[in-house]
Amino acid sequence: MNIGLIGGGAIATFLLEEIEQKKIKDIYIRSVLVRDVKKYAHLEKYGITLYTKIEEFLDSQIDIVVEAATVEAVKDTIPAALKKKDVILISVGALVDEAFSENLKEIATHNGTSLYLPSGAIGGLDLLQNAHALNGVEHVTLTTRKPAHTLTDEKLTEEKVIFSGTAREAIAKFPKNVNVAIVLSLAGKGMDETTVQVVADPQTNKNTHAIQIKGEFGSAEMTVTNEPLRTNPSTSYLAAMSVLRTCVDQSKRIKIG
Repeated sequence: MNIGLIGGGAIATFLLEEIEQKKIKDIYIRSVLVRDVKKYAHLEKYGITLYTKIEEFLDSQIDIVVEAATVEAVKDTIPAALKKKDVILISVGALVDEAFSENLKEIATHNGTSLYLPSGAIGGLDLLQNAHALNGVEHVTLTTRKPAHTLTDEKLTEEKVIFSGTAREAIAKFPKNVNVAIVLSLAGKGMDETTVQVVADPQTNKNTHAIQIKGEFGSAEMTVTNEPLRTNPSTSYLAAMSVLRTCVDQSKRIKIG
């Protein structure tokens, strides 16, 4: 399977390095779409071709598109990409725009393509989707704890809850910090019925996400503490790994979960 990457940043570099070094079977990256060829010329050492035009990129030898760029890039490129290819979307913040999200659904339905959303920096989404299949989920709560300096300019000496409300409200207030809330909402009860609490903690240098789910099936709790990606501390290592796993799953004949 040939992957076409949109973006040349930390996650794109992670995928290029992992696929080359570990020789992952039947997975190749041939094409990368970027805005500035000179800026990302160093990526050509991985044997890829750089493109700046979406049409030329989509016409190259790729089977699936992986977006690893920005919300702005999603809006500029993914509608065109989804008309021709399946897409793995990382910048899920773009889906907060309900009109845009509905447009992507219509494009995928009309063209017989699929939009995949990796689990990112959390786990348990399969359990949540199973429980929600027959509307059997009563409530979903996410508590996100991050280093204080990444969330507030206030000089804290102890942890502080700086937000408590719905996922939709959290996303509006912290657009760059709660992608987890978006994925959790899409997998479950939606943005208005998913509760989010954000904690600024001056004693930690890691991001922790605690999820609580209750419903007809019973209850479940999961806490994930993320190590940062070595090449970009603002990106979760688990989030990058989830993208790679989603790519690998596309080539499997037996899929779990």
